[in-house]
Amino acid sequence: MPAFPEAAARATRDATLRANLRHATHTIRDKRARTVAELADWEQLRAAGKAIKDHTLRRLDHYLLQVEQAVTAAGGTVHWAADAEEANRIVTGLVRATGEREVVKVKSMATQEIGLNEALAAEGITAYETDLAELIVQLGDDRPSHILVPAIHRNRGEIRRIFAERMAAWGRPAPEGLTDAPAELAEAARLHLREKFLRAEVAVSGANFIVAETGTLVVVESEGNGRMCLTLPRTLISVVGIEKVVPTWRDLEVFLQLLPRSSTAERMNPYTSLWTGTTAGDGPSAFHLVLLDNGRTAALADEVGRQALRCIRCSACLNVCPVYERAGGHAYGSVYPGPIGAILTPQLRGTAGTVEASLPFASSLCGACYEVCPVAIDIPEVLVHLREQVARRPGHRLERAAVAAAGYVLDRPALLAAAERALARSRRLHPRRLPGPGRAWTDTRDLPQVPAEPFRDWWRRNRA
Repeated sequence: MPAFPEAAARATRDATLRANLRHATHTIRDKRARTVAELADWEQLRAAGKAIKDHTLRRLDHYLLQVEQAVTAAGGTVHWAADAEEANRIVTGLVRATGEREVVKVKSMATQEIGLNEALAAEGITAYETDLAELIVQLGDDRPSHILVPAIHRNRGEIRRIFAERMAAWGRPAPEGLTDAPAELAEAARLHLREKFLRAEVAVSGANFIVAETGTLVVVESEGNGRMCLTLPRTLISVVGIEKVVPTWRDLEVFLQLLPRSSTAERMNPYTSLWTGTTAGDGPSAFHLVLLDNGRTAALADEVGRQALRCIRCSACLNVCPVYERAGGHAYGSVYPGPIGAILTPQLRGTAGTVEASLPFASSLCGACYEVCPVAIDIPEVLVHLREQVARRPGHRLERAAVAAAGYVLDRPALLAAAERALARSRRLHPRRLPGPGRAWTDTRDLPQVPAEPFRDWWRRNRA
C-alpha cells in the first residue's frame, strides 16, 4: 500500500465510492445521534466506560492471569501469542489437529489484523467468512473498508454482481435472476452460508469483551451468523486482543449500553452471545482462547498513546470523520481505518513504515471523533503526539530547519516586523504554489494571500 496521501488522492477521484460513503456514513451517524440522545446519563456512561478501561489497562497483567485461570477452570485452553506469526501458528496447528480442512468465521478484526485467512490458506485450510459484509468482501477479492460495515464502499448493484459471479466458486451459487433488492441479496447469502454452518466442525471467532471474573467471552452482532458459528461446530477457537478484558459483569453492563448505540444505533444488539469454557452436550466440546499481543504492550507503555487501547471497535469516529468520508477505508492501508486506525495502526506496527508514518497526518484535527467516542479517546491528542514522533525521525531535517527558522523569527519582534513588511511589499511577486519540497503542501490547498499592510502597522496608524 502507498502512503495515505497518495492512496487518498486516488480514492477521492472515485465518484461512486464517495457517493456510497457519504450516504452510508450520514445515515449511520444520524441514527446514532438520535439513539444516544434518548439517554439522559450518556455522558456519565461514557465517563464510566473510560474509567473502567483505564483501570483495567493499569492492572492488565493481573486481569489476564485471572482470565487464564477462569477459562482453564471452565474447560477451555488458553494460548498466549506475542505477535501475528505466533498467533497464526497456534490457530493453524489447532485446526490441523482436528483433521479438518475448512473453518467458518465470525467477524473478527483481530484475525484480519494478523492475516489469519491467508495463513490458513497457506496450510490448505479454507476460511469462510459468515458475516454478510465480510462475505461480500471475501467473494469480491476485496478488503474491508470499515470497522463495523466492511463493505460500506459497495452499493447494491455491485453486491448483486459479486454474488452472481462469485458465489458458485465458494459453494452454493446465487439464485437465477437475482436482483439488487436487499431481501433477495440477504436470502442468497443465507442459503449460501447455511450449508457451511451445518457441516463445519471448526469455528474461529474474536470477542468484543472477556469478563475476567468468570472467563466469559462476549460477541455482539446483528445477523445471527455469529451464534451459528459459536454453537454448532465441535471446536471453537477465539483470537482476542489482550485489551478486550473487563474485570466484572457489572463492568460489562456499561459497555453493553455504550457499544450498540455507538455502532449500529440500536438500543441493544439483536444477538449477544456469551460462553464460558465448555459444557457437555451444549455448544463446542473444545474451546481455545488465543490471547493476542501483537504490539499492544508497546502501546500500553506510551502514556499518551495507550488510550487507543480503550477502543471498543464501535466505528463512531469513522462515521463523523470528514477525511474518512471522502477517502474511504482502503486509503489507510490497514484493517483499522479512520481516526482510530490513524492512531492504533502506528502504535501496533511502529512508525518506521511509509504507511504508518503517514497515518497520524490523515486528519483535520477537527475533534469530531473525540466528541462521539463512547470511551472518550482523545484521538486528536494522540495524533499530535504521534506526529511529533514521526517528525523526530531521520528524513525530516528540512521541516525541522523550517520550524527552527520560524521560531527564531517569531521570538524577535523587530525581525518579525521587518519580515512582514518585506512580504507585504513583494506580494505581487509571490507564486501561487510553493517550490521544491513545499510544493506538496500547495497541491491540495491555496497559498494564503499576504495582506497589503502588516496588521501591526495598521494598528499603529489607526489606534495610536
